[in-house]
Amino acid sequence: MKPKISHYLALAIGAIAVSTSAILVKLSSAPAAITATYRLLLAVLLMLPFFSSNYLQELRSIEKKDWIYSIIAGVFLAFHFIFWFESLNYTSVASSVVLVTLQPIFAFIGTYFFYKERLTVVAVLSGLFAIIGSIIISWGDFQVSGMALLGDFLAIVAAIIVTAYFLFGQTVRKRLSLYTYTFIVYSISSITLIIYDLILGYSFFSYPMKDWIVFLLLAIIPTLLGHTLFNWAIKWLSTSTISMTILFEPVGASILAYFILNEKLTASQWVGGTILMTGLFLFLWKKESQEKRPKNLNQNVQT
Repeated sequence: MKPKISHYLALAIGAIAVSTSAILVKLSSAPAAITATYRLLLAVLLMLPFFSSNYLQELRSIEKKDWIYSIIAGVFLAFHFIFWFESLNYTSVASSVVLVTLQPIFAFIGTYFFYKERLTVVAVLSGLFAIIGSIIISWGDFQVSGMALLGDFLAIVAAIIVTAYFLFGQTVRKRLSLYTYTFIVYSISSITLIIYDLILGYSFFSYPMKDWIVFLLLAIIPTLLGHTLFNWAIKWLSTSTISMTILFEPVGASILAYFILNEKLTASQWVGGTILMTGLFLFLWKKESQEKRPKNLNQNVQT
Protein backbone atom coordinates (compact mmCIF):
# COMPACT_ATOMS: atom_id res chain seq x y z
CA MET A 1 0.00 0.00 0.00
CA LYS A 2 1.37 3.42 -0.95
CA PRO A 3 2.37 5.49 2.11
CA LYS A 4 0.60 8.77 2.82
CA ILE A 5 3.82 10.77 3.14
CA SER A 6 6.93 10.84 1.00
CA HIS A 7 9.71 8.41 1.86
CA TYR A 8 12.19 11.21 1.40
CA LEU A 9 10.32 13.63 3.66
CA ALA A 10 10.40 10.96 6.38
CA LEU A 11 14.14 10.49 5.81
CA ALA A 12 14.73 14.24 6.04
CA ILE A 13 12.89 14.47 9.38
CA GLY A 14 14.71 11.37 10.62
CA ALA A 15 18.10 12.79 9.63
CA ILE A 16 17.41 16.04 11.48
CA ALA A 17 16.31 14.06 14.55
CA VAL A 18 19.42 11.85 14.69
CA SER A 19 21.58 14.97 14.30
CA THR A 20 20.84 15.71 17.97
CA SER A 21 22.37 12.44 19.13
CA ALA A 22 26.08 13.34 19.32
CA ILE A 23 25.40 16.62 21.15
CA LEU A 24 23.13 14.91 23.69
CA VAL A 25 25.61 12.07 24.30
CA LYS A 26 28.37 14.60 24.96
CA LEU A 27 26.16 16.23 27.62
CA SER A 28 25.84 12.95 29.55
CA SER A 29 28.29 12.11 32.35
CA ALA A 30 27.18 8.45 32.47
CA PRO A 31 29.23 5.61 30.91
CA ALA A 32 28.62 5.19 27.19
CA ALA A 33 26.88 1.82 27.62
CA ILE A 34 24.52 3.20 30.29
CA THR A 35 23.60 6.15 28.08
CA ALA A 36 22.88 3.73 25.22
CA THR A 37 20.88 1.46 27.54
CA TYR A 38 18.52 4.15 28.72
CA ARG A 39 18.19 5.56 25.22
CA LEU A 40 16.69 2.24 24.07
CA LEU A 41 15.01 1.16 27.32
CA LEU A 42 13.10 4.41 27.76
CA ALA A 43 12.05 4.24 24.10
CA VAL A 44 10.59 0.77 24.72
CA LEU A 45 8.78 1.92 27.88
CA LEU A 46 7.30 4.89 26.00
CA MET A 47 6.04 2.53 23.28
CA LEU A 48 4.58 -0.04 25.69
CA PRO A 49 1.26 1.76 26.49
CA PHE A 50 0.40 1.80 22.78
CA PHE A 51 1.06 -1.90 22.22
CA SER A 52 -2.44 -3.06 21.28
CA SER A 53 -3.90 -6.55 20.85
CA ASN A 54 -3.38 -6.28 17.09
CA TYR A 55 0.38 -6.01 17.56
CA LEU A 56 0.28 -8.86 20.10
CA GLN A 57 -1.45 -11.03 17.51
CA GLU A 58 1.20 -10.09 14.95
CA LEU A 59 3.92 -11.05 17.43
CA ARG A 60 2.43 -14.53 17.75
CA SER A 61 2.36 -15.00 13.98
CA ILE A 62 5.97 -13.98 13.28
CA GLU A 63 7.96 -16.67 11.49
CA LYS A 64 11.14 -18.10 12.99
CA LYS A 65 13.31 -16.51 10.29
CA ASP A 66 11.94 -13.03 11.03
CA TRP A 67 12.49 -13.53 14.75
CA ILE A 68 16.12 -14.48 14.10
CA TYR A 69 16.69 -11.49 11.81
CA SER A 70 15.00 -9.11 14.27
CA ILE A 71 17.07 -10.39 17.19
CA ILE A 72 20.28 -10.05 15.17
CA ALA A 73 19.26 -6.51 14.15
CA GLY A 74 18.59 -5.64 17.80
CA VAL A 75 21.98 -6.92 18.93
CA PHE A 76 23.70 -5.01 16.12
CA LEU A 77 21.87 -1.81 17.09
CA ALA A 78 22.99 -2.22 20.71
CA PHE A 79 26.64 -2.65 19.79
CA HIS A 80 26.44 0.21 17.29
CA PHE A 81 25.53 2.52 20.17
CA ILE A 82 28.16 0.98 22.47
CA PHE A 83 30.97 1.51 19.98
CA TRP A 84 29.80 4.93 18.80
CA PHE A 85 29.08 6.39 22.26
CA GLU A 86 32.42 5.00 23.48
CA SER A 87 34.19 6.64 20.55
CA LEU A 88 32.94 10.03 21.77
CA ASN A 89 34.98 9.52 24.96
CA TYR A 90 38.23 9.34 22.99
CA THR A 91 37.83 11.52 19.92
CA SER A 92 36.05 14.71 18.95
CA VAL A 93 32.36 14.84 18.05
CA ALA A 94 33.39 15.98 14.57
CA SER A 95 35.72 13.02 14.01
CA SER A 96 33.28 10.49 15.44
CA VAL A 97 30.26 11.76 13.50
CA VAL A 98 32.08 11.96 10.18
CA LEU A 99 33.47 8.42 10.53
CA VAL A 100 30.12 6.94 11.56
CA THR A 101 28.52 8.60 8.56
CA LEU A 102 30.94 6.83 6.21
CA GLN A 103 28.49 3.93 6.42
CA PRO A 104 27.22 4.45 2.82
CA ILE A 105 30.47 2.85 1.63
CA PHE A 106 29.67 -0.30 3.61
CA ALA A 107 26.00 -0.05 2.60
CA PHE A 108 26.90 0.03 -1.11
CA ILE A 109 28.95 -3.15 -0.63
CA GLY A 110 26.35 -4.85 1.57
CA THR A 111 23.35 -4.18 -0.65
CA TYR A 112 25.30 -5.36 -3.70
CA PHE A 113 26.27 -8.71 -2.16
CA PHE A 114 23.08 -9.40 -0.15
CA TYR A 115 20.40 -7.87 -2.38
CA LYS A 116 22.14 -7.69 -5.77
CA GLU A 117 21.41 -3.96 -5.82
CA ARG A 118 23.25 -2.22 -8.63
CA LEU A 119 23.92 1.49 -8.46
CA THR A 120 24.45 3.67 -11.51
CA VAL A 121 27.75 5.49 -12.01
CA VAL A 122 25.97 8.79 -11.29
CA ALA A 123 24.59 7.45 -7.98
CA VAL A 124 28.00 6.16 -6.87
CA LEU A 125 29.80 9.37 -7.83
CA SER A 126 27.20 11.57 -6.13
CA GLY A 127 27.45 9.34 -3.04
CA LEU A 128 31.24 9.73 -2.95
CA PHE A 129 30.79 13.47 -3.53
CA ALA A 130 28.55 13.67 -0.45
CA ILE A 131 31.05 11.64 1.63
CA ILE A 132 33.85 14.04 0.64
CA GLY A 133 31.66 16.93 1.78
CA SER A 134 31.11 15.16 5.12
CA ILE A 135 34.88 14.80 5.59
CA ILE A 136 35.50 18.47 4.73
CA ILE A 137 32.95 19.59 7.33
CA SER A 138 34.98 18.11 10.17
CA TRP A 139 38.48 18.19 8.72
CA GLY A 140 39.69 20.97 11.02
CA ASP A 141 38.75 18.97 14.14
CA PHE A 142 39.71 15.55 12.79
CA GLN A 143 42.11 13.70 15.09
CA VAL A 144 44.20 10.66 14.14
CA SER A 145 46.78 10.39 16.90
CA GLY A 146 47.02 9.11 20.48
CA MET A 147 43.77 8.03 22.13
CA ALA A 148 41.84 9.81 19.38
CA LEU A 149 42.91 7.02 17.05
CA LEU A 150 41.09 4.50 19.26
CA GLY A 151 37.97 6.68 19.15
CA ASP A 152 38.21 6.94 15.36
CA PHE A 153 38.53 3.14 15.09
CA LEU A 154 35.48 2.61 17.34
CA ALA A 155 33.47 5.03 15.18
CA ILE A 156 34.34 3.09 12.01
CA VAL A 157 33.30 -0.19 13.67
CA ALA A 158 30.03 1.50 14.70
CA ALA A 159 29.45 2.49 11.07
CA ILE A 160 29.92 -1.11 9.89
CA ILE A 161 27.62 -2.47 12.61
CA VAL A 162 24.77 -0.01 11.94
CA THR A 163 24.95 -0.93 8.25
CA ALA A 164 24.45 -4.58 9.20
CA TYR A 165 21.52 -3.50 11.39
CA PHE A 166 19.79 -1.83 8.44
CA LEU A 167 20.57 -4.74 6.10
CA PHE A 168 18.72 -7.18 8.37
CA GLY A 169 15.92 -4.65 8.92
CA GLN A 170 15.50 -4.22 5.16
CA THR A 171 14.50 -7.89 4.99
CA VAL A 172 12.16 -8.06 7.98
CA ARG A 173 10.36 -4.71 7.62
CA LYS A 174 8.77 -5.81 4.37
CA ARG A 175 6.77 -8.37 6.36
CA LEU A 176 6.26 -6.77 9.78
CA SER A 177 4.49 -3.58 10.79
CA LEU A 178 6.66 -0.66 11.86
CA TYR A 179 5.46 -0.72 15.47
CA THR A 180 6.00 -4.45 15.97
CA TYR A 181 9.41 -4.46 14.30
CA THR A 182 10.77 -1.44 16.20
CA PHE A 183 9.35 -2.69 19.50
CA ILE A 184 11.13 -6.04 19.05
CA VAL A 185 14.41 -4.51 17.91
CA TYR A 186 14.53 -1.82 20.61
CA SER A 187 13.61 -4.42 23.26
CA ILE A 188 16.36 -6.81 22.12
CA SER A 189 18.82 -3.90 22.08
CA SER A 190 17.81 -2.92 25.62
CA ILE A 191 18.27 -6.48 26.92
CA THR A 192 21.66 -6.76 25.20
CA LEU A 193 22.81 -3.48 26.71
CA ILE A 194 21.57 -4.38 30.20
CA ILE A 195 23.53 -7.65 30.08
CA TYR A 196 26.59 -5.73 28.87
CA ASP A 197 26.23 -3.22 31.73
CA LEU A 198 25.89 -6.02 34.32
CA ILE A 199 29.05 -7.72 33.01
CA LEU A 200 31.00 -4.45 33.33
CA GLY A 201 29.47 -3.72 36.75
CA TYR A 202 27.99 -0.31 35.88
CA SER A 203 25.52 1.35 38.24
CA PHE A 204 22.04 1.82 36.81
CA PHE A 205 20.82 4.63 39.07
CA SER A 206 23.56 6.87 40.50
CA TYR A 207 23.33 9.68 37.93
CA PRO A 208 22.40 13.36 38.22
CA MET A 209 19.09 14.73 36.96
CA LYS A 210 20.83 16.26 33.93
CA ASP A 211 21.74 12.76 32.73
CA TRP A 212 18.17 11.48 33.10
CA ILE A 213 16.94 14.39 30.99
CA VAL A 214 19.56 13.50 28.36
CA PHE A 215 18.47 9.83 28.45
CA LEU A 216 14.83 10.83 27.90
CA LEU A 217 15.67 13.22 25.07
CA LEU A 218 17.80 10.55 23.38
CA ALA A 219 14.89 8.11 23.61
CA ILE A 220 12.36 10.56 22.15
CA ILE A 221 14.22 12.54 19.48
CA PRO A 222 16.95 10.48 17.75
CA THR A 223 15.41 7.08 18.61
CA LEU A 224 11.60 7.19 18.51
CA LEU A 225 11.60 9.95 15.90
CA GLY A 226 14.87 9.45 14.02
CA HIS A 227 15.56 5.71 13.91
CA THR A 228 11.88 4.82 13.80
CA LEU A 229 11.40 6.94 10.67
CA PHE A 230 14.39 5.19 9.08
CA ASN A 231 12.81 1.84 9.97
CA TRP A 232 9.55 3.03 8.43
CA ALA A 233 11.22 4.09 5.19
CA ILE A 234 13.37 0.98 4.85
CA LYS A 235 10.26 -0.99 3.94
CA TRP A 236 10.30 0.78 0.57
CA LEU A 237 13.88 2.04 0.27
CA SER A 238 17.23 0.25 0.41
CA THR A 239 19.92 0.36 3.09
CA SER A 240 22.16 2.36 0.75
CA THR A 241 19.54 5.12 0.45
CA ILE A 242 18.96 5.23 4.22
CA SER A 243 22.72 5.37 4.85
CA MET A 244 23.15 8.18 2.35
CA THR A 245 20.48 10.23 4.11
CA ILE A 246 22.27 9.81 7.45
CA LEU A 247 25.16 11.72 5.86
CA PHE A 248 23.11 14.81 6.68
CA GLU A 249 23.98 14.26 10.35
CA PRO A 250 27.25 16.30 10.33
CA VAL A 251 25.36 19.20 8.73
CA GLY A 252 22.52 18.94 11.22
CA ALA A 253 24.91 18.61 14.16
CA SER A 254 26.83 21.72 13.03
CA ILE A 255 23.62 23.74 12.71
CA LEU A 256 22.36 22.59 16.11
CA ALA A 257 25.74 23.34 17.70
CA TYR A 258 25.49 26.86 16.27
CA PHE A 259 22.08 27.50 17.84
CA ILE A 260 22.39 25.44 21.05
CA LEU A 261 26.09 25.65 21.93
CA ASN A 262 26.83 29.00 20.23
CA GLU A 263 29.55 27.40 18.12
CA LYS A 264 30.61 29.31 15.02
CA LEU A 265 30.21 27.80 11.58
CA THR A 266 33.63 27.57 9.94
CA ALA A 267 34.49 28.00 6.27
CA SER A 268 35.13 24.25 5.97
CA GLN A 269 31.65 23.53 7.37
CA TRP A 270 30.05 25.86 4.82
CA VAL A 271 32.02 24.39 1.92
CA GLY A 272 31.67 20.79 3.09
CA GLY A 273 27.98 21.22 3.82
CA THR A 274 27.33 22.61 0.36
CA ILE A 275 29.22 19.75 -1.30
CA LEU A 276 27.49 17.16 0.90
CA MET A 277 24.00 18.48 0.26
CA THR A 278 24.66 18.68 -3.49
CA GLY A 279 25.88 15.08 -3.59
CA LEU A 280 23.02 13.89 -1.39
CA PHE A 281 20.43 15.65 -3.56
CA LEU A 282 21.89 14.14 -6.76
CA PHE A 283 21.98 10.67 -5.21
CA LEU A 284 18.37 10.76 -3.97
CA TRP A 285 17.16 12.32 -7.22
CA LYS A 286 18.85 9.55 -9.22
CA LYS A 287 17.45 6.82 -6.94
CA GLU A 288 13.93 8.25 -7.12
CA SER A 289 14.04 8.42 -10.92
CA GLN A 290 15.21 4.78 -10.99
CA GLU A 291 12.38 3.67 -8.71
CA LYS A 292 9.74 5.41 -10.85
CA ARG A 293 10.72 3.48 -13.97
CA PRO A 294 9.86 -0.09 -12.99
CA LYS A 295 6.64 0.01 -11.01
CA ASN A 296 6.78 -2.34 -8.09
CA LEU A 297 3.51 -4.22 -8.11
CA ASN A 298 4.34 -6.11 -4.96
CA GLN A 299 3.61 -3.38 -2.43
CA ASN A 300 0.42 -4.72 -0.87
CA VAL A 301 2.17 -5.58 2.37
CA GLN A 302 1.01 -3.97 5.61
CA THR A 303 2.36 -0.60 6.67
